[in-house]
This record gives sequence, C-alpha cells and structure tokens, in this order.
Amino acid sequence: MTRVRMSVRPARMAVVLALAVVLAGCTNSPVTPPPDQPAPAPRPEPTQLVVGVDDIGAGFNPHLLAHQSPVTTALATLVLPSVFTADAEGTMHLDPTIATSAEVVASEPFTVSYELNLEASWSSNAPIAAEDFVYLWERMRSEPGVADAAGYQLITEVRSRAGGKAVDVVFSQPYPAWQHLFSDLLPAHILKDAPGSWVGALTNGLPASGGPFRIVTVDRARGEVVVARNDLYWDTPAVLDQLVLRRMEPDVLPSALAAGDVDVALPEAEPDIRTALGGLQPAPRLQLAPQPTVTQLGMRYDGGPLADARVRRGVAMLVDREAIRAEVAPEALPADAFGLAPSQPGYASTAPPDAPVHPDPATAAQLLASAGWSRDLTTGRWARNGAPVSLVLGAAAERPEDVEVARLVAAQLDEAGIDVTLVAPTAVELLGQAAVPPVPPSPSPTPAPSRTPSGAPPADTPGQPAEAPEGTAAPPTPMATPTPSPTSAPVPTPTGGVEVDLMVLPRTVGGDPGTELASDYGCPAPTTLVPDPPRPPTGFCLPSLQPALDELVSATPRPETAPAVEQVLWAQLPVLPLFQPVSLVVSTPAADAVTGVGPGPLVSGPVTGAEKWRPTTG
Repeated sequence: MTRVRMSVRPARMAVVLALAVVLAGCTNSPVTPPPDQPAPAPRPEPTQLVVGVDDIGAGFNPHLLAHQSPVTTALATLVLPSVFTADAEGTMHLDPTIATSAEVVASEPFTVSYELNLEASWSSNAPIAAEDFVYLWERMRSEPGVADAAGYQLITEVRSRAGGKAVDVVFSQPYPAWQHLFSDLLPAHILKDAPGSWVGALTNGLPASGGPFRIVTVDRARGEVVVARNDLYWDTPAVLDQLVLRRMEPDVLPSALAAGDVDVALPEAEPDIRTALGGLQPAPRLQLAPQPTVTQLGMRYDGGPLADARVRRGVAMLVDREAIRAEVAPEALPADAFGLAPSQPGYASTAPPDAPVHPDPATAAQLLASAGWSRDLTTGRWARNGAPVSLVLGAAAERPEDVEVARLVAAQLDEAGIDVTLVAPTAVELLGQAAVPPVPPSPSPTPAPSRTPSGAPPADTPGQPAEAPEGTAAPPTPMATPTPSPTSAPVPTPTGGVEVDLMVLPRTVGGDPGTELASDYGCPAPTTLVPDPPRPPTGFCLPSLQPALDELVSATPRPETAPAVEQVLWAQLPVLPLFQPVSLVVSTPAADAVTGVGPGPLVSGPVTGAEKWRPTTG
C-alpha cells in the first residue's frame, strides 16, 4: 500500500505544474480589442416629384361615377392593371405586361379568350387572374352609379383556365368594342368577400397594386396622396422612388413652383391661374388637357315635377349654360351632345334648332304652362296644382365645382320664379340612391391643406388598403342663405331622405361611343343573373329608345342610328349637357426636361408614362 501512494503523488504534481504553466500563459497574453465597426451609411432621401392638384376627390374607384376626378384617373393609370390601353388617338393596344394575347375565338356564342402574363401579380403576391375578371364583371352589371356598364351587361359567363391564368369571356351577342372591357382591374382576392368593399375599401386608397406604383398613404386632412415604386412589379421598375399628389390652392401655386416645392401641377384651366403664372421666371410650360368627363345637369325622369318632358325642357330653357361655364370653368369646352365630348375627334353639336342651349324665358313659360304650371302675376313665382313649385337640386359635397354649378343653377331658377332647395349628400349617395339625406352644402367643402413638410411615408402592409390617418375636418355648416319657407323645403321620404329633382353629375367619355350612349341612357333588362338591375341616377328609361341603343353595341350599327338617338335625347332631355372640364398641365423647365409631361391620352391623362419620369436633381 505504501508503494502505491508513493507512485500517485508524482503524477499529481505533474498535473498541477502543467496547469500552472497554462494559466500563466493566459494571464500574460495581451487582450486584442475588437475592430471598430464602420458607421452606418446615411439613408439616401427618396427620389420624388410633386404634382399639385386641385383636390384629391371623393374616392378612387375608377368605375364609379361618384369617384371621377383627375386624381382617380391618375391613380388608376399608375396602380391598376388594364388588358388594353388607349393611345392619344384612342386606339386600343394590348398591354403585354398583363396579357400576352386576347382574341375572339368563337362567334357562336361570341367568345373572347385572354392569356394572362404568368408573371403578372398584385403587390400582395396574389396573381392577377380570372377571379379579377369575374369580380369586375359582377360588380359592373349589378352596382348602381357605375360608368360604361353596357358592355359588361352583354357578358353571360367568365370561365377560368390554366389555374386562373387564362380567361374565356362569353357574350350574349357579338360585341365589337370588347377591347374596352377589363380596364382598371381590381384585386378580387381582397375585395370580393368584404361587404361594401366596392365603395368603402376604395374610398381611402387602393388595397393592392398591379402596376409600377403602389399607394402608400392617403392623407385627406393634408390633401396628399403618396405613391411609391412597386418593388414587386414584374416588368421594368419605375425610376422614381415616389410620386406625391398634393392639393395646392391656386393662390399658392406660383410660389410653390418658384420655390421648387411643386414640379408639375394639374389645376383646372382658368385665366386667373394663367395670369398668376405669367410672372414666373423661368416661365413654366402650359398645356391644356381635357378631362374624360362631361359635367351635366341631370333631371329626374321617373317621378316628381320633372317627370313631364315639357317641364324638363322648360326648366332647361331657364338655365344660362354659358354664364355658368364662364363663372365656374371659363376654359372648359361647351358641350352640345350626349355622346362624344368636345375634345374627341368627330365631335359636333347635335342640338336641333329648338334645343335649350340658350336661355329662352318666353318659350320656357309656354312649355311650363302647357304642363299645368301657373305663374303668379304679382310675385312671379310658379305654382302647380295650387301649390308653389319647389325643386330639390343636388350636388355631391366632395365635388366643389359641382356644388358651385348647383348654386348658380339655383340662383337662375329662383330669379325665374322657381323655388329651389340645395342639398349636398355624398357623391355615392347622390349618384347611387333614389333618396338622399337633405344635407345643405357647406360654404367650405374642402379644408385648406397644411403646409407642414411631410415625413417619410410608412410602408404599407401587403393586401391592405392605404388608409388616411385619423382626423376630421370641420363639420359641414349650412350655407349663409335665408331659411327656406315650408313650401320650398325638401319633402322627406319615408326613409328620411329626399328625392332629388335636379342634380349636377359627370358622365365619362373616351371609351366606345356606342357603349357610352347605351350605358348612360339605356334600360338594363332584368336577367337571371341580375333580376333587379340598378336604377340610373336620373331614373331615365325610355323603352322605345332601347332598340336603337342595343343596335349601337351590336356588330353592325347603322351610321344614322347614333344621330337619331341624339335627337330623341334632346327631345326627352334626361340631362342638359354643360361642359367638358379642362386641366392645365403646368411644368417647370426642370420637370419638363425629366418627364416630358403632356396631356396624355384622354382616358389616362397627364401621368401616363410616369414610371419613366426621373428626378429633377441627382
């Protein structure tokens, strides 16, 4: 045992000595500090251009009459996919970024087949596919207040093939203008199962992009929409990081251009703006850009005091259209037709000699008297069935120019002896409902924009609409006019609304002329798919005119049919055409050099090609 203990002790000593050497080596070695990390490079400012606009509008659904505005047109051009696009002459061209082919493949039944680009997708990563065709077709045939629905109403079936990347569209009859369909597609995968999404989800943004830009923010309080490059776009990316559409009051536009705060502006054309811009050096470039709408005075056809054509014509002859245009939109183009707009090739006045294109109080009095109206010789006021005549005139609260037109019409009719009450519901209510809330117009419908510089826009969440920040403008207040007498107040309907007798409303132009006439003045027939078709905004439906309108969307319309339709419309007068608004495209020399901005095609406007615009510096 003693021998074992003596053999273990030297081994333990050796281990202890080895550990001591190692520890000594660690203690004496110098500690090397970690290398310095380089400072992060500063983030470059996003490249952008700022476009000044009059207003950002009521919403951004390009298929709704209520949402028509230059900003809606611009956003649809920048963000939404279209199978075909129009050039400056109105000729339709296939957009290969969306569809690689589109052609008629059968005549019985008439069938168009689309082969979609396999790479085309929404910014939410969902493919642009057959369900988007189905969604737009279903909404256009059944929703009220839509633009150019007649072509969609001819569709009987939309079939999907190849996993949704091929689409067959079947029609009830040959339809030569099929290339005008399925423009400005909307993301069905987001909207189709959400109640009210046709209007609600598109009021403060577009929930996904299928174009070179995407909406990042919509700030209604500031009057600003920011769109950014869509990084998921499959074709050539936009050059600019972002494009800002900013509400700009006319009185501050010259200083904003001079300071470089605005690069391009799209105000409505008027002499005062031209005069204000005339002093700028270097002088900006000015170009006229007609808008794809015509402003009209609609007259209710299906009830109320204006159900009689003689009354509609008599009232129209009391309206001074030229005075209204000169006051509200002096550089707008006078409109004297129900189909083509004044800026379109082939336009000519269709008004017959007895059309109410100029005020004619004497003829108006004869027409009103023949319809049973009587005029008090003492007061000069008109009465019907022993009671004072009272008309309700509506204009959309979010459309300031329409409200101003309505005020002038009301003043002219009041001077002629007709009591008028103004109401200003929302555009969606006015153009989509028979009865509207009796809300008076506000003297200041558009809040002044803040001039605080905007910060960097937050990133959007794929598949979610860009929403305006919380914040409310001042509530509407009654206009400063005497309280109307009980006989001139609007009579509420059982639902609490009032039925409008007259309304200021837009109609869209720039598409197929026959389809537009059939859409604006036709009577959609009940079908299995749509047993209760929506009512037109004015309630106009003339069954005897329908065969001619049907012919206009057929394969072989006769040349004389459209002029004949125009004459019937002048006799019936469901609307009184007023004018086609015109924008003024203003660009600084620096912006002009990097954008080449111009009027653009009528239906897509001045921002056409904005994905190629470059920043003015750098």
